[in-house]
Amino acid sequence: MNRLIARLQSWLRSIAGRQRLEGEMEEEIRFHLEARAADLERGGMGPERALRQARLEFGGVASHKDDMRRSLGLRWWDELWADLRYAARILRKSPGFTLIAVSSLALAIGANTTIFSVANEMLYERLGVPHPEQLRMFAITTPDNSVVQMSAGSDIDLPDGQVLRDTFTYPIYQQLRAQNKVMEDIFAYNEIGRVNVTVGGMAQSARAQLVSGNFYQQMQVQAAIGRTILPSDDGVPGKGPVVVISDAFWSRNYARSPNALGRVITINMTPMTIIGVNPRGFSGAESVQSSPDLFIPLSMMPILRETFGDAGPMFETTRLYWLQVMARTKGGISDAQARNSLDLIMNAAIRNANSVGKNEVVPHLMIVDGSKGLNIAQRLYAEPLTVLLAMVGGVLMMACANMANLMLARASARQREMSVRLALGSGRWRLLRQVLTESLLLSFLGGAVGLLLGYFGRTGLPKLMTRDWTTGDLQVPFNWKVFAFTAVITIGTGIVFGILPAWSATRAGIGAGLQRGAQTASRQRRAWSGKAIVAFQLGVSTLLVVAAALFLRTLIKLDSIDPGFKADHLVMLQINPPSKRYPPPKDVRIGLELEETLRSVPGVEGVTATDVAPVQGSDMNGGFEVDGLAAPKLASEDRDRYPYYAHVGKTYFATMKIPILAGRAFTSLDTETSQKVSVINQTLARKFFGDRNPIGMRFRQHEDSAWIEIIGVCADSRYEHMKRISQAVHYDLLSQQMVVGGLIYLVRTPMKPEAIVPSLRAAVQRVDRDLPLMDIRTMEQQIDADLQQERMFAGLSAGFGVLALMLACVGIYGIMAYTVAQRTNEIGIRLALGAERGQVCGMVLREASWLAVAGVVSGLALAIWLGRLVKSLLYGLQPADPFSLAAAGCLLLGVALIAGWVPAMRASRVEPMDALRHE
Repeated sequence: MNRLIARLQSWLRSIAGRQRLEGEMEEEIRFHLEARAADLERGGMGPERALRQARLEFGGVASHKDDMRRSLGLRWWDELWADLRYAARILRKSPGFTLIAVSSLALAIGANTTIFSVANEMLYERLGVPHPEQLRMFAITTPDNSVVQMSAGSDIDLPDGQVLRDTFTYPIYQQLRAQNKVMEDIFAYNEIGRVNVTVGGMAQSARAQLVSGNFYQQMQVQAAIGRTILPSDDGVPGKGPVVVISDAFWSRNYARSPNALGRVITINMTPMTIIGVNPRGFSGAESVQSSPDLFIPLSMMPILRETFGDAGPMFETTRLYWLQVMARTKGGISDAQARNSLDLIMNAAIRNANSVGKNEVVPHLMIVDGSKGLNIAQRLYAEPLTVLLAMVGGVLMMACANMANLMLARASARQREMSVRLALGSGRWRLLRQVLTESLLLSFLGGAVGLLLGYFGRTGLPKLMTRDWTTGDLQVPFNWKVFAFTAVITIGTGIVFGILPAWSATRAGIGAGLQRGAQTASRQRRAWSGKAIVAFQLGVSTLLVVAAALFLRTLIKLDSIDPGFKADHLVMLQINPPSKRYPPPKDVRIGLELEETLRSVPGVEGVTATDVAPVQGSDMNGGFEVDGLAAPKLASEDRDRYPYYAHVGKTYFATMKIPILAGRAFTSLDTETSQKVSVINQTLARKFFGDRNPIGMRFRQHEDSAWIEIIGVCADSRYEHMKRISQAVHYDLLSQQMVVGGLIYLVRTPMKPEAIVPSLRAAVQRVDRDLPLMDIRTMEQQIDADLQQERMFAGLSAGFGVLALMLACVGIYGIMAYTVAQRTNEIGIRLALGAERGQVCGMVLREASWLAVAGVVSGLALAIWLGRLVKSLLYGLQPADPFSLAAAGCLLLGVALIAGWVPAMRASRVEPMDALRHE
């Protein structure tokens, strides 16, 4: 820092010295000039003539001053400042030209800055920890016949048919850490989702993450206040009731007061002491975009969640893979060496804990980049954001083409000016630099406004990617990468798309520029250059409009899907009874009690509970063995070869208004102790039973489970997503289950949610005051959230399409108006020789039409060729959808004709005598 200050002071001294020398030089020139003028006046010259003669004699001194300024390093600054002032004066004299150029560039650069800032945050940002590039995430690859069948993490389908899973059992984690010699250390965490938290007597929900005792040490993160979780906090299972809270939770509940340290909060009925606050910007290891509210020692898992289904205790189970594992690299050891060593350890741990069947395969360990955590956002939004970046890139190219066209037209109009300046002694490089300065000044103005638009736009776009009922802490920072991106495209725009007009303005000879014929020929060449640029604009516009049409039609088709149930007047909410107070089977009983309590609230027409709500993106599936019936032959790569299921209340079908097509629904005769029953949907009946009547037949999910009798067949309804076709689903009775955990309640009411939710909350608190209502929304909101990506695409692509049409319209109008202006003499001669005004109008429109046809045809061909890249983002139509292509083509042709109509009408109104006098 001291060295930087010293250099700055030295530079300032040098500037001051140069200015002092320049001032002394000017004083000396003035002194000698006045002295010489006085001598000449004494010799008999008049005062004015003496002064002129002195100035003439001192011209060499003035040039010496220029040489002196050049040696002082000030000449370049004078020339640059003069160029900037002249460029500003020229642009100020053409406000229409400046406004169009700056506006189009600002909109394009602003859109690019907005999309880039969001894409940078979602796809490329790393965890806010020191040296995130050293972090590695562990995963396993499992084929279909893998010994690993139960996973509570995220799965990624690989091209070779295997599945990449990011979770491990706790015993495997212990073995890996104990025998590790190739990593600095191995640590673990698990995002357990939402928990019930009581702060100051008020119940609320919060996101929690369990972390191992060495988590903060390996993350190299210190607490903002207090301390972090230590290995001593994670020593004994069930011991370690401490918590580190996030900066957002600290602000929300304690107004950033240091007195938060030492406070006791209740998490799932367990008192825990706040020992520290995470620094702002730290989001844990799960995600870059959002942070859990609470960080709890991993040892507290048995208290917060003792079991998961029938897998057994979480710390002891060898069947359920639920724990994420990470590590920091050790110097001198490659990822391949570490993977080979740890893979042998994991293989031995799996074989010691499981009996591997003859046809079963032990999975292999994978070590992948962990600098971005699990980076689920990249999996969800990589393709959509890439497509959006390509679309806004097309808009930017159109804006740049508009700027190039406008600059070409101005270069033609200023040809005589440039020729005169060349005749007076200006160099070509001097003129080229002047025109480039004007182009860069335009780009700078557009970039500055675009940066401002991007700053505000970056806060609006994330709202299209978050759900209405969640607080959502997705923040898009405006950091140096965004500034650098905007600066690069701004400077690049000014140089790349200003160099051709600048060269065109200075390449004509002095005599040619002053001769009318040569000037007319030069303008004709520029007109053809401008037409080529406009054809390019039309091609890009066609591509963007086709994309907008495809995404809009996709959204329309998705909105027209019948979900199979009545979505109106349906409120959804979630309640998670903590397992400490409600262990199995108490969790089932409290769930049924809450269902009955909610049903008694005035204004409730019906209520039902389920562990898998429709179209919320979650699912459960498992085996399906039918008693006395051979299993159907299904392809091993069939994702839906195993049926999906949900546990539901007795009134589920009546509340959701899903019709029963055969058999019956659940009744009061179906009790906890009676025969287990289930209702299947049409797809399951068709897929597994064919033409047989499934009513009365039995099935089970695996050999150790009880037989379940099929009592009815219901109509198909959307299960996981609106976009997925009907899946095979069986609905099992909730009251007959041994364990369910948290449940989602669907309440049908004619009242508005904000009117009935307080009554629902009060009813739940009468049962248990520590149970908060979570994720309250309507079914319409849930469906909208499920189609969120498609809505974002449709809205943004439509906006980009409209912007592209506007830019294309400006381009066509500009080039046709310029062409008409240059052909005024020709048009006047045609009219003088007897041409009809309609013929002149038709001539101009034909030229615009051919220009439009060339651009639209090339754009449609490009759209068909690139359509396969967005095929996965469409629903119910192909990329080469005839309606979308035809609609886009007709729209562009119509816009082109409208844009060319005004210049055509202007050409038809030319007076022959005025046109002949034009030259």
